[in-house]
Amino acid sequence: MKATDFETKFDTGDDVAGDVDWSKARRPNMEMRRVNVDFPAWVVEGLDRQASRLGVTRQSLIKMWIAEKLG
Repeated sequence: MKATDFETKFDTGDDVAGDVDWSKARRPNMEMRRVNVDFPAWVVEGLDRQASRLGVTRQSLIKMWIAEKLG
C-alpha cells in the first residue's frame, strides 16, 4: 500500500491496524539501557515507603521521578 493510500484510509477513520506490521514497530529513543546506581540504605528505605504508598515498584517510582524531572 502506498503511503498516500494509507494516510487517506487513516484520515477517513478506517481501521488501519491490519495494514501495519506491528512486529517491526518501535518507538524512537525508547530502547532500554540498564543503569546501576548505588544508594545509601536510608534512601532505599524511603523509596520503598513511597513506592508502597503509591502502589508501585521501587523501579517504577524511580523511573517516574526521573522522567518528571527531565520532562
